[in-house]
Amino acid sequence: MKRKDLIKLLEKNGWWLKREGHDHTIYTNGTANEPISRQTEIDDILAKKIIKRRGLG
Repeated sequence: MKRKDLIKLLEKNGWWLKREGHDHTIYTNGTANEPISRQTEIDDILAKKIIKRRGLG
């Protein structure tokens, strides 16, 4: 999955950029944080785990 597609999905569900880390970008919904790797392609298995864990369906 492309990184930008995962970020669009997060933002569409109320997540926003909290800060830029060294290797990751940190997104938050106010209560939870989710690190997103800076690679342009994120492994499909990892992307599906993030989507399932955060209930982004």
